[in-house]
Amino acid sequence: MFKKVCIIGCGLIGSSIARAIKKNNLSNKVVSSNRSKVTNKKVIKLNIVDDSSSDTKKMVRESDLIIIATPLSSYKNVILKIKNYLKGGAILTDVGSVKKKAISLIEKNIPKNISWISSHPIAGTEESGPDSGFADLFKNRWCILTPSNQAKDRDIKLLEIFWKKMGSRVDIMNIKQHDYILSITSHMPHLIAYNIVNTTLNVKKKKERDIIKYSAGGLRDFTRIASSNPVMWRDIFIQNKENTSKMIDKFIVNLKDLKKAIKNKNEKKLEKIFTRTKKIRKEIVAAGQDVGKPGFGRK
Repeated sequence: MFKKVCIIGCGLIGSSIARAIKKNNLSNKVVSSNRSKVTNKKVIKLNIVDDSSSDTKKMVRESDLIIIATPLSSYKNVILKIKNYLKGGAILTDVGSVKKKAISLIEKNIPKNISWISSHPIAGTEESGPDSGFADLFKNRWCILTPSNQAKDRDIKLLEIFWKKMGSRVDIMNIKQHDYILSITSHMPHLIAYNIVNTTLNVKKKKERDIIKYSAGGLRDFTRIASSNPVMWRDIFIQNKENTSKMIDKFIVNLKDLKKAIKNKNEKKLEKIFTRTKKIRKEIVAAGQDVGKPGFGRK
């Protein structure tokens, strides 16, 4: 598909893309650029890229596809560093979870002959770093494309094929729709998980050991989500602050309503709420977004 692909940032997502490209023969050459010399040596040793260097300008030269896979807060520095070294006609994409600020920032700072098409693979684990990536991370997962105004139709189609060949299901959204939907389906659950785990840390020290010792499946699953990359999620919440703040307000209203029902022993209302949420779970499984096995299919 491509002669040369450059991945800027080989963490979980970046290294998984590199592995998927190699596995599916999607490029003649795959290179990466990472700030850490240790990471650059690591990805070469893992044989997931052909070359890697902290010299980002050198790595992006002659690349047909450039993928920014760094935290959102680093985008400005990255784009200012590479904008004069991008090959004319190249496709530029990213893997960020928030689009409004990123798309505007990059659109203002790149040449007009670059197809800037933002991507968001809705895939991941709580792990981070190049060792944690795997080629099938995107298999049967959604990837949302949000093309900028200067994206060419043929390049949008090419990038769509690229993600599909790595196993993704692809959809196209506008910026506003993407950031709103993801604030509900991804950002809010993470925020709740961080807060629940943080709440357990506020107990008296002598009880902390018992909480960890007797943690049930619910707390265990929240701790998995809450162990995700802190810098990445800090940036996501800040850059999508308008939508996230609205969702928090709605959550507080619902939480107060739930508290009132419990306090007043309103059995019918509680049962109604719990029945409705169980239905949503069944719809998620039916849509192929999870497995309907006990323990989420854990072995």
